[in-house]
Order: sequence, then C-alpha cells, then structure tokens
Amino acid sequence: MPTERFQFTGEGGHQLAAALDLPDGQVAAYALFAHCFTCGKDVLAAKRIATALAAKGIAVLRFDFTGLGSSEGDFANSTFSSNVADLVHAADHLRETRGAPTILIGHSLGGAAILAAADQIPDAKAVVTIAAPSDPAHVTHLFKDSIEDIRTHGEVEVQLAGRPFQIKREFLDDIAEHSLMAHVAKLHKALLIMHSPTDDTVGIDNATHIFVAARHPKSFVSLSGADHLLSDKRDSAYVADVVTAWAERYIEPVAVAPVAAATEGPRNVVVRETRNSKFQQTVTSGPHQMLADEPVAAGGQDTGPGPYDFLLSGLGACTSMTMRMYADRKSLPVERITVTLKHNKIHAEDCAECETREGMLDQIDRVIAIEGALDADQRKRLMEIADKCPVHRTLTSEVRILTREAD
Repeated sequence: MPTERFQFTGEGGHQLAAALDLPDGQVAAYALFAHCFTCGKDVLAAKRIATALAAKGIAVLRFDFTGLGSSEGDFANSTFSSNVADLVHAADHLRETRGAPTILIGHSLGGAAILAAADQIPDAKAVVTIAAPSDPAHVTHLFKDSIEDIRTHGEVEVQLAGRPFQIKREFLDDIAEHSLMAHVAKLHKALLIMHSPTDDTVGIDNATHIFVAARHPKSFVSLSGADHLLSDKRDSAYVADVVTAWAERYIEPVAVAPVAAATEGPRNVVVRETRNSKFQQTVTSGPHQMLADEPVAAGGQDTGPGPYDFLLSGLGACTSMTMRMYADRKSLPVERITVTLKHNKIHAEDCAECETREGMLDQIDRVIAIEGALDADQRKRLMEIADKCPVHRTLTSEVRILTREAD
C-alpha cells in the first residue's frame, strides 16, 4: 500500500512525524492510530495493522508522539495529557488535508489516550482499543522500582524495553489526575475492546473495567493467544479484519465527489511523492488513485507504471475509445480493440519523413488489433480514425507547458 510521510504541528508547537497509509483505490474511511507507550508509529503492530486496514480501503494516520521516533520535542517533557492533545492535533490535520477520521484506534497506552481524546474528535463514530489499560497510571508498573526516586528527585532515567527514558514527576502527577472511566462512561460512540486473556503486560481485567463502564453500542473480541505487542503477524491481520467488519456498521463511507461533466473542463491530476522509495508517487485524478514508479534497473522498485508507461497508456486508451465511438456510430461489427504501444529513441537520420535531421527522436510504435467481421474498407477507415484521437493530436502538435511554483 502507498504511504505518505509528512509532519504536522503538535502540542507545544513541535513538528510531529506522521505516516498516512493509503489504499490503492478509493478511500472508504479514515482512521487515526495511537501507538503504545514509548513505542513509535513504525512499531510492528502499528505498521501491520495500518497496512492491513489500507488493503481493505481504510486509510490510517499513525504518528510519533512528542519526543519519540522522528518527532521533535523532549519525551521527558511529555505527559499523558500532551499525548491526548497530540491526537487531537493529528485529527485536525487529517480533517483539514484529507478527510475527518471516523475511526479511532489505540494500542496499549495509546488506547487509553484514544478514549480520553475521543470526545474532542466529534467526527469519530467508532473507537477501538487494543490491549488498553483502564487507568493510565497502569503504565507506572513498568518502572515501579523508580517511582519513589522520581518523586524525590523530580526526574530519573529508567530502562523501558531496553532503552533509557527520562521520566519526570510531572508525568506521574498528570496520569494520577486522569479518570479514564469518566471519559468511557460519556463516550457516546461505538466501542470495540480487543484484548488477549493471556496478556501479561496489561491484564484482561482492564478490558472488563472498560467494557462495564461503557454504554452500548459496545463489543468485546478476545485476542486469544496473542501477546501484548501482537508480535505474531497473524494477530495484526486478525485485528484489521475484525475492525473493518465491525466498523462498517457505524461509519458512513467517504463521499466520492461526482465526476465533472465534460463541459466543466478537465480535472486536475495530482502527483505526490510517497517517500516509501526513491521514485514512488501517488497519482490522483478525481476519485481515482494509482502508483507511479521506475523499474528496478532505473533505481525504482517497479511498484507502478513509469512516466512513459502512463504516456503510452493515455495514447492507447484514447485511441481505443475514439475507434469504439466511431464503430458504434457507424454500426460496425467491432468486437474488441487492442492497442499495443512501445516507446523508443531513434536517430533522426533514420526517419526519412521527420523534419528533425540530427540527434535523437522519440518514436512510439502503435499496433492495433481489431476483432470483428469487417471488410478491408472498414478496417482501413478505422485505422485512419486512430490518428484522429485527441491525445494523438496533442502529441503531434505544438504543446505549451506552463510551470510555476505552488503558492
């Protein structure tokens, strides 16, 4: 699936690194994903779930909280409240640039943050928690032996998942003030709670507390056999499958703008780097989205057609469509038209009918197969019509390209 990488402004003015995983085709809904404590947007569970959801038509925005991953800021200065605020900023950015998030998904402490932020994201209709604690203070068990030192000294370095993190007294005070169950009780959104009964990091009793506090519609799905971080790829795929099927009942598909009539003029084509590889691009035209890339031999990953492939595709499609319109108008028995094209560079001296006499020229070889019981005159006329297609005329006439920098 194509992934767009960018930054947006989070709490405190910091630039937060984000990734938007997009479907290959039309977006059915937008989701916002919150990762686990001290993790990042690229933790395996987040990436796998986002990729699987994108494959099912749900675009997913995941990002690094302040001070984590590639985001700016100091993790030591972040709190549960600042994480909640970062989520609201992320939702605002998604709403302004793409579409409002209708699904909120949170893993571990990210699930608690999603529950706390949900009432500030009015567009969201469905909320999903995965292995979430019912109390943000639950996270302190990860560094319980250092709590007294943190309160005494104000800031202490602790080891979490083998990495050093600075934890401040303000963090402890902030999570102690949050009554997450109060947020759950007034959620007024569909809630799906997913938890493993064998989770030894956040016990299954946390899921019970959340479920009891929530109002309907609420659902619980057991992630039997899964560990806290969903290390098994099959567990991430299962989560995505369930979320997609469950959320369909509660969300409205993203509205697709109607295709403009021919009299309204041509629509824009937008080409944007995905930053997943050196050359990969998303090509968007109205409701349609494709990938463009270069072959491996040219330094790309061959995840989509190349620029000249798109050029040939435009000519081939226009040729076939123009011939079809003529055949239908004249009631010709044409069953199918197939256009095969190839682009080459040739020496100008090898083209007797070309005006350019030196250097290299572009040559497009176009082979047209016409299926149907047509006589020789009908076939000859159809081949003449091929040269009258608008794209053919554009390529063989003077073309003016105006380029300017975007405002």
